[in-house]
Amino acid sequence: MKRVSSWTTEALLEFLLHHRFAAAVAANLGVAVIAYLGAFALRFDLSVPGEYFSVALSTLPLLCLCKFAGFWYFGLFSGWWRHVSVRDVEDIVRANVAGSALFLGATVFSRGLAGYPRSIFLTDLVLCTVLMGGSRIAIRVLRERGDQPLAQRIETIALIVGAGSAGIRLLQELETRTHRGIAVIGFVDDDAEKQGMRICGMPVLGGIDAIPELVAAHDVGEVFLAIPSAPGPVVRHAVQRCREAGVRSRVLPSLGELVEGRFMYTQMREVKVDDLLGRAPIRLDLPRIRTFLSGRTVLVTGAAGSIGSELCRQVATNGPSRLVLYDRHENGVFALEMELRQRFPELEVVPVLGDVLLADQLETVFASHRPHVVFHAAAYKHVPLAERNVVEAVRNNVLGTRNVALAAARHGVHEFVLVSTDKAVRPTSVMGVTKRVAEMVVQGLQNGAGRFVTVRFGNVLGSNGSVVPLFRDQIARGGPVTVTHPEVTRYFMTVPEAVQLILQAATISHGGEILVLEMGQPVRIADLARHMVELSGFVPDEDIEIVYTGLRPGEKLHEELVDDGESVIPTEIDRIRTLAAPPGRSIRLDEVGPEVERLVANVDVDGIVRLLQRLVPTYRPSESLFGANEAERSSSHDGDSEAAAPLAASAA
Repeated sequence: MKRVSSWTTEALLEFLLHHRFAAAVAANLGVAVIAYLGAFALRFDLSVPGEYFSVALSTLPLLCLCKFAGFWYFGLFSGWWRHVSVRDVEDIVRANVAGSALFLGATVFSRGLAGYPRSIFLTDLVLCTVLMGGSRIAIRVLRERGDQPLAQRIETIALIVGAGSAGIRLLQELETRTHRGIAVIGFVDDDAEKQGMRICGMPVLGGIDAIPELVAAHDVGEVFLAIPSAPGPVVRHAVQRCREAGVRSRVLPSLGELVEGRFMYTQMREVKVDDLLGRAPIRLDLPRIRTFLSGRTVLVTGAAGSIGSELCRQVATNGPSRLVLYDRHENGVFALEMELRQRFPELEVVPVLGDVLLADQLETVFASHRPHVVFHAAAYKHVPLAERNVVEAVRNNVLGTRNVALAAARHGVHEFVLVSTDKAVRPTSVMGVTKRVAEMVVQGLQNGAGRFVTVRFGNVLGSNGSVVPLFRDQIARGGPVTVTHPEVTRYFMTVPEAVQLILQAATISHGGEILVLEMGQPVRIADLARHMVELSGFVPDEDIEIVYTGLRPGEKLHEELVDDGESVIPTEIDRIRTLAAPPGRSIRLDEVGPEVERLVANVDVDGIVRLLQRLVPTYRPSESLFGANEAERSSSHDGDSEAAAPLAASAA
C-alpha cells in the first residue's frame, strides 16, 4: 500500500511538471470558482436561495473566462507559488481587479444586473485576491519550514546588528536557507524609533550596548554586523560589545565591496581593521573619471608599489587605450603585468623596467608612448630609512620627480599627478621635506599648457611598510607589538580610497593645486595595535604585550594635512578639498636643480639639510642629521647604499 501511494505521488508530480501550464490554469481558476461561490455564500449567510444559486452557476463560465483573461495578462500562470514575493502579490491584485472589471462589464452587456446581487462583485474581488495570495504564501511557508522539526535543525542562534535594509535582506536569506542551521532571534539597532518594534516578524531587542545581556539570555552563538555604511566608531563599538560577551562576530563588507547579485550571507567575513577605521564612502563622479581616462595612454611610475599597482588596476577598469607600467622592481612589474593581462585582455599593457633617476630613459619612454596622463607614485616613503639615507632620499624624491615632470612637460602630457603625503606639512623628516620640495617642483611647472597637480593624503592602510602588516607579523610571532608613543596619531585611508581620490583629482584639477581628502579624525596607533591584537583572538598586554619604543628620528607625534598659509577651498566632489598656497611656494628648477645635483654628487648631507631648510622654512630636521656627513659618505657611491639597493620606487 505504501509503495502504491509513493508511486501515485511521483506520477502526480511528474504529470504536473510536464503539464505545468495546464496545472497552473486549473489551480488558479479553481481558486476563482471557490471565491465566487464563497461570495454568494457570504452574501446570503451561508444559505443561498435556489434562484440565486442558479444565477451563480449560470454566470460561472463567464466569470472563469474573464478571470482567465486577467490572470493570463498579468502572468499568474507562469509564476512559482513556492517563491511568492511582494511583486507577485501586486500582480495578483492587478489580475483580480482586471478580471472582476471584465466580469462586471460582460455581465452588464450579456444579461444585465436585474436579479443579480451587486455586492457579489466586490466580495468576489476581495475573497479571490485573499485566497490566491494566502495559498501562495502558505505553500512558501510550508516549503521553507520543511519536513523536519525546527528544533532539530538549529545549530547556531544569531543576532543581527542593524535593522536597516541590509539587515532585513540578510534575515530573509537566512530564513530561506534554513539548512545552514542558523536561527535569528532578533535585531539590535541604536535607532531608538526601531527599538521595541517588529521588523519582518523579528523584534528589535535593544541597542548595541544590549549585546552582552542578549547573548547571555538567549545563548547567542554568533552576531552578524549588517551595517555596511556605518562609520568606524560604530563598528568598533559593536565589535567591543561582542568581545565582552565572548561571542563571535562577522561583518558585511562595506557598500563599495558588496557584490551585486550574490547572497549576502556568503559575503559575511571576519571583522578586519579596515572596518574599525572606516569612514562613509566618498561620493565620486565615476562617469567623469571614465570619460577622463577612456581611450588615453596612461603612464604610472612606481607601478609595482601599493598605490601604483592599485592605480593601474583602477585605471584599467576605465578603458584606457594603453597602460605603461614604469618601475625598477622586476618581480613586482612582472606580477602586475600578468594580473592586468588576465583581467583586461583588450588593454595594451606595456611593462617598462625603468628608473626615475635616468633622464635619458624617461625621454625614450615618453617619446615612444606619448602618454596623455602621468601618475607619479614612485618615491622612497619610509621615514627611518630616509633619515639614514639623506642623499638617496633627495636623489629619488626630488631629482626623480623633477626628471619625470620635465619629461611630461616636454612631451605635452595633458595631466601630471604627483602622489604626496601629509608628512610634507611642517616636515620634521627627510622623507616629508623631500616630498614637500617635490610638491613645489610640480607647482613650478604649471605654465598653462598641461595641468600639474598634487594629491596629498595620510597613511595608507595595509600598504607595503605600513604599521598594519608590521603589527600583523609581530602578532603572528607572539609579540611584542611595538608602538613608538602612547599618544601618537595618524590619519588613515584604504588603498582603493586613496586611488579613487587620485583619479578624481586628475579630473577636477585646473593645474597647480594641491588636493586633499577630508580624512575624519586621526587614529591613535596604540588603539590600532590593541584592536589588531583583539581581532586576532588575544588579550592585549596579557597574551600579546604592547611595548612603547619612543619616537624615531624624523617622526612627529601628530600629522597634519594643511600647512601655514594654505587656505582650504571646497570642490564639486564630496570631501575633496583644494589647498590654495600663497605666492612664492613653487620652485624654479633652473635655479635650484644644479645646486641639488652638486650637493648630491658630493654627498654633502649638511649642505643638503641647509638647502632643504632654505627651500622649506617650516622644516625642522631631526638631531640625528647633524654631523651625519661622514656616515652617509661612507655608505654612498661605494657600492649601493641602503636605500639605493634594489628597493622598488614604491608609492608614497
